[in-house]
Amino acid sequence: MSNVVIAEAVRTPVGKRGGGLAGVHPAVALAHVQSVLMERAGVDPAAVEQIVGGCVTQIGEQAMNIARTAWLTAGFPIETATCTIDVQCGSSQQATALASALVGGGIVDVAIGCGVESMTRLPIGANIDEGLGFGHPIPAEYEQRFEWTSQFEGAERIAKKWGITRGDADEFGLLSQQRAAAAWEDGRFDSQITPLQTPVVEKDGSTNGATRIFDRDEGPRQSSLEGLAKLKPVVGEGGVHTAGSASQISDGAAAVLVMNEQKAAELEARPRARILDTCLVGTDPVLMLTGPIDATKRLFERNGLSKDDVDVYEINEAFASVVLAWQRELDMDMEKVNPNGGAIALGHPLGGTGAILITKALHELERMDSSLALVTMCCGGGVGTGMLIERL
Repeated sequence: MSNVVIAEAVRTPVGKRGGGLAGVHPAVALAHVQSVLMERAGVDPAAVEQIVGGCVTQIGEQAMNIARTAWLTAGFPIETATCTIDVQCGSSQQATALASALVGGGIVDVAIGCGVESMTRLPIGANIDEGLGFGHPIPAEYEQRFEWTSQFEGAERIAKKWGITRGDADEFGLLSQQRAAAAWEDGRFDSQITPLQTPVVEKDGSTNGATRIFDRDEGPRQSSLEGLAKLKPVVGEGGVHTAGSASQISDGAAAVLVMNEQKAAELEARPRARILDTCLVGTDPVLMLTGPIDATKRLFERNGLSKDDVDVYEINEAFASVVLAWQRELDMDMEKVNPNGGAIALGHPLGGTGAILITKALHELERMDSSLALVTMCCGGGVGTGMLIERL
């Protein structure tokens, strides 16, 4: 197996629903980060042999292998092979894991893992809308084995199982907002974000030809425990989660360039970090969102690590209970967890989030002059992703 290194990782700012990326075709957003990725790395796009992209709602503008559409939209070589996968929320993290496996297995020397989602233009669930007349993705035979639940219900059941209260969730939601605000104030995202010029979209969805430079995450907002306490629960009276303690509907894209060390030297690309290990685990599909617990345990066991060996944890804040259950189960130090805020504050553009988290982890390791990061995500259907990154 070859040593797999990350040569570059970039992301767009994350736009809120109807915000800065609302007027941008998702393939154009992904093409932008692919282009900037190659430019910053100083690598000829012709060197890239395969791309693995992540996207959840693969319908309409996000259908037809969007990772390849983006690559060709950027004007890059047609010889570069590309596929797009769906691992729900973990799609682009697993896409990057697969890209690294292609390199590690000696199949290719250079690959890209990436992802995109425009939840404004392709609303969540659009590809399973029964009004389309194509049926429901879950057959009756499945429901004979497992109760069919939503992610919202799963998050509430996780909260109950681990004793997480509404107050706990609100406090965590506030912490995410505070950390994101501090990160922006301190300029911590400057090195990882690539601004782009986007159309100005009016409230009625129209555009008048005006454009703007979109260069800042739109999710962070002023919060207080008093304000959060007034929000209505997402799932029924007495529910734990609200809009203030769950991930935001968002638009965004990110890309990660991986290669073997020998090729990096040949291309004069700077190895930024080494991908030590990745995993994809299956977990209870009813609770659905406990995958980060199992993924973290597997990476620890397989690599002889303990929680204290890791300097930075990036765990997707799909819901506050996901992170808090993981923290309680593994007794994590929250000072190391999502130090610059997570999806509750910054947003969660589904298929783009995994690559965004990897990008955040890499840049945070460099900022802190630290060594090891672990990225993990819960995924719909009961799956968890994991990746260990060592800074070089």
